[in-house]
Amino acid sequence: MPKKNDELTETEKSPFEVGDVVGFKIKKDDFTGTIEKGYKNAFLVSFKTDDPDILDSYHDKTVINWKDLTMIKQAPRPEKVEEEPKEDEPEK
Repeated sequence: MPKKNDELTETEKSPFEVGDVVGFKIKKDDFTGTIEKGYKNAFLVSFKTDDPDILDSYHDKTVINWKDLTMIKQAPRPEKVEEEPKEDEPEK
């Protein structure tokens, strides 16, 4: 079922955004990475590892559900600018 224009996706509800440094687990090992892209309910995270098995399987990137991520460092957020009412619209 397609999303309605006024509905938020799961990642839009999450506290994470592109550029955030996050922690996560792969095969019971802890890793730290940077969010590169958001999907409907998960994020593409890039990370570095010296483990040849992990490197061969994941190639320094993985997709992880946002509920399995922990925030390590939040990227700077742009300030939200409130929209001014248009001239032909009465103020509330």
